[in-house]
Amino acid sequence: FLLQLPSSRTVALSTNINMAVVLDRHGPTHVWHDLHVGPDAPTMINAVVTIPQHSKVKYQLDKKSGLLKVDKVLMSASVYPHNFGFIPRTMKEDGEPVEILIMTQVAVAPMAVIRAKPIGIVRILDQGDKDDKVVAVCVDDPEFKDYGDLSELPAHRLAEIRGFFQDYKKLEGRTVTVEEMEGTEGGVRAVKDGMDLYTTMVVRDLQG
Repeated sequence: FLLQLPSSRTVALSTNINMAVVLDRHGPTHVWHDLHVGPDAPTMINAVVTIPQHSKVKYQLDKKSGLLKVDKVLMSASVYPHNFGFIPRTMKEDGEPVEILIMTQVAVAPMAVIRAKPIGIVRILDQGDKDDKVVAVCVDDPEFKDYGDLSELPAHRLAEIRGFFQDYKKLEGRTVTVEEMEGTEGGVRAVKDGMDLYTTMVVRDLQG
């Protein structure tokens, strides 16, 4: 099967997760579609940084071009507590890639790829709509690599994550509720569900 993507690019697709990508070099690489989620997914994954740790600027992926665009500067005094991004070749029910918070000691440049291990998930409602975020640690960061579950993090780290997502849109007049924070099983399941939905939606498009 071949799927036509922006910039005259095509994707050769099988019905399993390990999709082979064929690029027409007249167009740019699209990191959401062209970067593999990783051979050990969903327990070890590639994650793409869009927002560096401590940033007040919210960047997001432009799905058409594959580039980053500035969505907004946060109105609150909050900054992103850790690097934030998305998982390639995954999709949520709203058509966006699965989002992920990646814990490291330092800020990582936007569009860098991090090897990450999911250790949990934050269940969020944004204006009543589901907006969950996977939480992961960078496996190449000695400070965080040995954490295996959200419950192992210091209490202040958990409070920092909860507080950020609870408050960062408050001055915009948006109601965001952090319902619960689940451990590794919930995070891994969210990644797997995102991988499956991505494949299902691409195959559906191919079949017309």
